[in-house]
Amino acid sequence: MEVFRNAILQTGPPESFALQTVQEVIKPQKQTKLAQDENQLLENMLRTLLQELVSSGVQSGEPIMLYGQSIDDGEISQAQIPRLLDIVLFLCENEHVEGGMIFQLLEDLTEMSTMRNCKDVFGYIESKQDILGKQELFARGKLVMLRTCNQLLRRLSKANDVVFCGRILMFLAHFFPLSERSAVNIKGVFNTSNETKYEKDPPDGIPVDFNFYKTFWSLQEYFCNPVLTLAPTKWQKFTSSLMVVLNTFDAQPLSEEVGDANDLEEEAATFNIKYLTSSKLMGLELKDPSFRRHVLVQCLILFDYLKAPGKNDKDLPSESMKEELKSCEERVKKLLEMTPPKGKIFLQSIEHILEREKNWVWWKRDGCPPFEKQPIENKTVQDGPKKRRPRWRLGNKELSQLWKWADQNPNALTDPLRVRTPAITEYWKPLAEDMDPSAGIEAEYHHKNSRVYCWKGLRVSARQDLEGFSRFTDHGIEGVVPLELLPPHVRSKYQAKTNDRSKRAKKEDMKGASLQTEESQGSVIATPASEIDGEGIRADLEASSTPMDTDAPVASENISQGGTLTPDELQKQSPDTEFGQEAGQLDADAEADGGMIDGETDAEVDLEIIG
Repeated sequence: MEVFRNAILQTGPPESFALQTVQEVIKPQKQTKLAQDENQLLENMLRTLLQELVSSGVQSGEPIMLYGQSIDDGEISQAQIPRLLDIVLFLCENEHVEGGMIFQLLEDLTEMSTMRNCKDVFGYIESKQDILGKQELFARGKLVMLRTCNQLLRRLSKANDVVFCGRILMFLAHFFPLSERSAVNIKGVFNTSNETKYEKDPPDGIPVDFNFYKTFWSLQEYFCNPVLTLAPTKWQKFTSSLMVVLNTFDAQPLSEEVGDANDLEEEAATFNIKYLTSSKLMGLELKDPSFRRHVLVQCLILFDYLKAPGKNDKDLPSESMKEELKSCEERVKKLLEMTPPKGKIFLQSIEHILEREKNWVWWKRDGCPPFEKQPIENKTVQDGPKKRRPRWRLGNKELSQLWKWADQNPNALTDPLRVRTPAITEYWKPLAEDMDPSAGIEAEYHHKNSRVYCWKGLRVSARQDLEGFSRFTDHGIEGVVPLELLPPHVRSKYQAKTNDRSKRAKKEDMKGASLQTEESQGSVIATPASEIDGEGIRADLEASSTPMDTDAPVASENISQGGTLTPDELQKQSPDTEFGQEAGQLDADAEADGGMIDGETDAEVDLEIIG
């Protein structure tokens, strides 16, 4: 131990003498790293030395972190306890001793120190935060450091040592990773020990609305433990008390002058975490904008908890509670917006904070997955000549292999099994099974929903089954299916149009037969050549060249030229059938042609006589 006392008094950095001091005291088996029993022996020696230094510092009346400090030639030498801690920290950082030894000494130091000295000790911890937070040290001592900070927080006063408590919490936030589960309230347990005490009996001689006073401060019971509001009876009591408070806020609005007089930024410097609950101050507190905001924000936090996701079904509010919750929330937000100064901006800030709080709720519900991502390792490029990329004949490896495979197998392209068009019945069989109601296939699984299947089937039907392909216009893709594949009760649905087509075909055959009969029995009507001029011949030629399905006006003109029917007579006829119209057109064309032929013959005879 005397060797360490002398080492503390040495000047210079710890790395110049720390390891040699340990080797001199312990005489370890290994030169640079201690075994387990050697670590335990060294730790006991250092803890004893630290206890003696703290005792000497207390007896001297100096702060323990300044004990042993001296000034030589204007230079301030380091105190003995910080010097000892620096030596141990160097040994732990370089893995000469067990990594948790420095954390154990810091815990012993805080337990042996007064609260005034603990501030100096914690200042040393904050200055070494980067070294203590290294992975090789953090893994060994994070639980000891957490225990040390929690013990300090228990010893501190939440009212008088607010700044020191904040320093400890900030250190823990920086020291532990963001996803550390030990710093997260996983189960959502509330601090029910934070009880707000208020008067139960009315005071004497002071005119105070004591019923409102009790109603107002009774809300803190629900704000302290929001789970109580899930019970129906408690919820009714809470909403009735809250309505009384909100009605009072509405009845006593605050003016902008009152908001300007209460400078909230200056008040934040001396802000107390709890308000006084004396009934004598009730009237003054209602006129305080920050007091109103404090209560209204508590309401929004409670509502946000009741709407938060991740709860069990029994913890969720009922439908009636949700409606009341929505109306109460809208009213509270309206009051916050009306509270000066800058009520609208303040409300937007609170809404933004509560919205971000939902992200934390979801994160805890999912089991606190880590936020940190491992850095991507940069692959080192190997030194040496660069390899050239292979050049493929057809641009890539797959096409080149396919081409090479075809060259080695010349029969592959002519193989009949390579490309085979399926038979029409084979291709439409799956769709025919879908159309059978007895198969029980749901509509969403039918093959007609596949656009590729239908497109290929239409191409196959266009090549192999034109009759079935023609049914696509009337019945869609299901009409293209061959009828022999369909059940009888389904087949009848698609045979109706076929019967109509057969009747129409017979009808056309009858028209052709009647036309032939009339042509054989009829005679050609001659017309004198003098009655036919150049324009008449041209009109007859155009009439003879018109197709059979020429419109009715054209047909009537030809008939009138041939001398058979006039337009007035044709309009009097009843077009009962298509057959009658077409027959009349054919008769007119035939007679007109006959007149043209006769006219040409007579003209030739006259020319011969004249000649």
